[in-house]
Amino acid sequence: MAHTSSPALSDLIFPTTASHNFSHILTDLKRANLSVANRLRSIVQDADFVRGAAASFGDRPLVANERCGSWYVRPADKRGSAYFKSTDGHTNAWKFSTRRLNLHLLELIGKYDGCIIVDSTRRGKRMPDALSKTIPVWCTVLNMALFPDLPHADRLFTPPNVVSASEHAQIAALLPSFLASLKALEIDLAPLRTHLSKPLRPFWVTQETRLAADTPVGAAVFDDYHPVICCTSSRRVAGAEMSEAGYIQGAGDDTENWAMGLTADVFWENADALLSAPEADLPDAVARLVAEKKRNAPRGVAPKRVAPLILVCPLPLDDDDNGGTARCVVALTQDVTPPGSWVKSPSRMEVGLGKHKVASRNLRQALPDICSFVSRYLDAHQDADGAAGDVLFACETGKDLSIGSALAVYCWCFDQNGKRRVADSKTFFNKDMIRVKLGTIMTAFPEANANRATLQSVNSFLMDHRR
Repeated sequence: MAHTSSPALSDLIFPTTASHNFSHILTDLKRANLSVANRLRSIVQDADFVRGAAASFGDRPLVANERCGSWYVRPADKRGSAYFKSTDGHTNAWKFSTRRLNLHLLELIGKYDGCIIVDSTRRGKRMPDALSKTIPVWCTVLNMALFPDLPHADRLFTPPNVVSASEHAQIAALLPSFLASLKALEIDLAPLRTHLSKPLRPFWVTQETRLAADTPVGAAVFDDYHPVICCTSSRRVAGAEMSEAGYIQGAGDDTENWAMGLTADVFWENADALLSAPEADLPDAVARLVAEKKRNAPRGVAPKRVAPLILVCPLPLDDDDNGGTARCVVALTQDVTPPGSWVKSPSRMEVGLGKHKVASRNLRQALPDICSFVSRYLDAHQDADGAAGDVLFACETGKDLSIGSALAVYCWCFDQNGKRRVADSKTFFNKDMIRVKLGTIMTAFPEANANRATLQSVNSFLMDHRR
């Protein structure tokens, strides 16, 4: 009798309807595994690891790399926020960001001999580029700037199991140009140097790292470096999430696609209730908590001074700034309104730009009116005392459109030394001048997060416009 071999997978023919149903089943399984309930449970698991890692490193302060990092650090444990982007560490796109300087971390690092910066990444990656490349570049560039006479201050440290020797060498070759970009901002480095007694050095921790809780590896003072411990909170998942019993790597990422308005703070305030709620009830529970948080949010947040005479804050404004205030107010609202309706009084302007990227693009056309309005106000209040000479910019977040408008006015109405100047037709602007002013604002307000489209509108207005 002839031997008959077993059929191969390629020999199997499924009916068209069966294949269609099979595809739907896989899609439903994936959707179920990536449910909100599984995400929240995964976040708690990873947050427990982060808390344990902090204990192993001598309870150095936990810093959340926003926005993702705050999901993995309980509010009671969180000592600060950082703003390192993975895009600044992408292969062949490495950079030292002059928009995200993170200089506010130096005081914390010096005070506690280091810190632990927490972030996560999507399925399959060992750690995010922000931790493996962006932060190492930041540490080295600051070492070169603050410790210029120290041998090997320009030594770059990267995780060898993530960054290849070739990529490491390519990044190292760019360090002098990164240092030049920092120096071009003309920031006074002397006060920053007082925070640090030794250079910075990155270290890396993942859930694959062996940490002995009974013998803290970081409790002792490092002799030669302040450790900047880069902690990847999520466990690496090599295959599909369906094989992980509901665990999702990087569950706190891409919140706009799953969180339904839930923020890390609201989650942790209500973690027990959300984790114990039936999965079918979660959407309603989240919607109720989000609405309650918005309803109870304090009206008016204290403005942040970002430059001489210039402040920013989120909307809504408090009662003092919502009419009748002594200072100039420029409110950038989400309703699109015609330019003829913007000026409400000699000291108040409400500019309806719309939302998100549309608003950022519309800002370009609004900046001539905004700068002229503010310039007239400042001219009329040159001798004013106290807040009467200030200009307050407010937008939905207090970190995007308000920053872009503040930057434009800071360039338009103030000279390179931050002194008031009268607008004239001879003044011109270039990217370096604008970048220096932005560096001043970001140093004063590290949480500022003007998006690329907003800054492009500012650059376009200042560099193309002729008075």
